[in-house]
Amino acid sequence: MTKKARSRKKNRITALLLICCITFFTGLPGMKMQMQEVRAETEEPENLYAQSAVLMDADSGRILFSKNGQQEKAMASTTKIMTCILALEYGKLDDEMTVSAYAASQPKVHLGVKKGEKLRLRDLLYSLMLESHNDSAVIIAENIGKSVEGFADMMNAKAKELGCRNTYFITPNGLDAADENGSHHTTAEDLARIMKYCIMESPRKDMFLEITKTANYQFTDCSGKRSYSCTNHNAFLQMMDGALSGKTGFTGDAGYCYVGALERDGRTFIVTLLACGWPNNKSYKWSDTKTLMNYGLERYQYQNIWQDVEPGTLKVYNGIDSQSPFETETEIPLTVVGEDKEWKMLLKDNEKVEMQWKKEEAAEAPIKKGQKVGEIQYTLNGEQLKTYDITAQCSIPEKTGKWYIKTVFGMYFLKDI
Repeated sequence: MTKKARSRKKNRITALLLICCITFFTGLPGMKMQMQEVRAETEEPENLYAQSAVLMDADSGRILFSKNGQQEKAMASTTKIMTCILALEYGKLDDEMTVSAYAASQPKVHLGVKKGEKLRLRDLLYSLMLESHNDSAVIIAENIGKSVEGFADMMNAKAKELGCRNTYFITPNGLDAADENGSHHTTAEDLARIMKYCIMESPRKDMFLEITKTANYQFTDCSGKRSYSCTNHNAFLQMMDGALSGKTGFTGDAGYCYVGALERDGRTFIVTLLACGWPNNKSYKWSDTKTLMNYGLERYQYQNIWQDVEPGTLKVYNGIDSQSPFETETEIPLTVVGEDKEWKMLLKDNEKVEMQWKKEEAAEAPIKKGQKVGEIQYTLNGEQLKTYDITAQCSIPEKTGKWYIKTVFGMYFLKDI
């Protein structure tokens, strides 16, 4: 056999072995699918550019993904979502606001207003959220909070009210700052809580969404002599279907930051990114935002987690039963307070909400209608989600000595009257 013939034979044998291997592995039922399913259940976003990142379910406030989500960091102009929502809640859109010398001196990015100029709150809010103008933030703060410091107090009070534990506001525009209490900072989780309030809970949420979704806006000062034009720099609004709102930010300390929201198929997600690159990395925040939003859309679906429970009855000792007054025990029906019948929650396929319920097996009279005798708890990964009380449907008085005397006397001495 020639050398070429031996080579051709060797190649044919190799090819045959490869075909056999491929046929064997692909022929195993479900093998390929099983491998994919395992990967899907465990896969989470990796290699994010942001040092801190969070994906939140905006309906429940549950954190679906967190990377250093409780780490304190500067947040730059994402600060302005708090400035905007407070201005909407405490001011009127047609309020005229006067520019101070301090406001007019704010660094870029700025609207370029002059001391003494008057502008309407409505126009300042578009300037604030579309162009991220620092002077507009100060004008709003000074006119609503009477001073920048006064407005910062309002911001911190609202943050505390919303459950933000690691947030401290000093400026209304997010410029890097520090005082005796620390630096201007938040966390990715706290920033998501603030955004949730802005788009889901605030009485002015509709106006907040209208402003932050606007592409272009023009206005004049109150005198009509100066004209201004604003363009929305939140590029995410054009990147994904269902993009709702968002705010960009950048300072030397904070790096690029972003907070944004998306609604699709009845699901609303919030993404927050802090320290997501520095100059020359401007697009990192868009990459991370899309990665996290797609993770939420692909992995999380609404599931009805309510489970019907029949709470049964409660045995009551020494109680007065009108049907059998001398029985030593009686049973009363129970009910679940506030049961939802349908309670939906965003969950991954491999997540399971557990329900536990406990109630007293027996109790001594008296028992009052509506008295708590147990509870139902729903938990996910050891975290309590919701609690429902189990209560008595009726009252059972106690058999006292006075009751026995009155009852026996009535039965034996008054029965013939």
